[in-house]
Amino acid sequence: MWRELSPVGRTSGGGCRRFAWTPADAECRDWFREQAAARGLTHEVDRNGNQWAWLGDPDAGDAVVTGSHLDSVPDGGAFDGPLGVVSAFAALDELLARGARPVRPLAVVNFVDEEGARFGLACVGSRLTAGRLTPAHARALRDADGVTLARAMELAGHDPAALGPDPARLAGIKAFVELHIEQGRALAGTAHPVGVASVIWPHGRWRFDFRGEANHAGTTALEDRRDPMLTYANTVLAARKKARLAGALATFGKVAVEPNGVNAVPSLVQGWLDSRAADQETLDSVVAEIERAAAERGARDGVRVAVERESFTPVVEFAHALRDRIGGLLGDVPLLPTGAGHDAGILSASVPTAMLYVRNPTGVSHSPAEFAEEDDCVAGVSALADVLEDLACRP
Repeated sequence: MWRELSPVGRTSGGGCRRFAWTPADAECRDWFREQAAARGLTHEVDRNGNQWAWLGDPDAGDAVVTGSHLDSVPDGGAFDGPLGVVSAFAALDELLARGARPVRPLAVVNFVDEEGARFGLACVGSRLTAGRLTPAHARALRDADGVTLARAMELAGHDPAALGPDPARLAGIKAFVELHIEQGRALAGTAHPVGVASVIWPHGRWRFDFRGEANHAGTTALEDRRDPMLTYANTVLAARKKARLAGALATFGKVAVEPNGVNAVPSLVQGWLDSRAADQETLDSVVAEIERAAAERGARDGVRVAVERESFTPVVEFAHALRDRIGGLLGDVPLLPTGAGHDAGILSASVPTAMLYVRNPTGVSHSPAEFAEEDDCVAGVSALADVLEDLACRP
């Protein structure tokens, strides 16, 4: 399975570009459908484009679901998302090889557009399903080329008019367990190849618009410039400082410049802030401090600053009963908090959810250097099979 997925969306630098509703995404979706067919599973695409592979009756209720996503960030690694989907199919194989027989429906899921790399909003498929994103908002999302999500879906052969919440589907799920590569080094150097998630930090994305005045780089005196790049650069540095002082995280990882000419003072710089913290109060404080620093520097530079929050996910406490049940089943495994968002976090308000993490020796994620040892991946499959057997095969 891993070898079949590996070349999909590969770039010359070794990373993956598997953006939602693109040809690379279609290849991943074809692969998922083929895996379902090879196992005699019922393949289904829901109203929001998420793929489901069912063992048992999808309408019976009390289902146990596992899986993750197959899309990637720009030039992302091979494990973030795909490890969860590949491991889900492999765990199902192991479960049946043991002779275990589910008494509840079992499903593997591929949630569409988890990373938000193309349209700027993460976890679109699970947000729509959980009613945490309106269909109108989703359809209007645009990529860097101005293509709307609705149009992208149409071009990929899916109907955007069907988008919307799916409460009946969620009501039929007993538990959702997502396996994921660890995005950090908490397990590195320990005897534990697998950990269990405890909490997801609150996090969000904010767009900063810095508006100045376009002018000639070779003829405009420095004191006569209204250069938004200066304000942006100062804000990036301020974000790092404010986050460090608060024990939080803040990252400007995406920027757009107009007119984007080497010999032109920009008229507009847009920067996207990703910020995360252990609690809501700290996150709010850090973002407010960054906004204040941007406004103060903008006043000095003659630059107007506007900020818009584009997405937000509050703190997620995974279902304690499910978390503790899994922890007890797997033995003395570490409980790990994370600053990374996941579909499991989005669904947690509607369905009991849990997460397993597979050890990442370098801690690198969202990069071609992302890696997990094969033995640790196998340990993750075995642990997931244990969990599925406990949740789906016992009365």
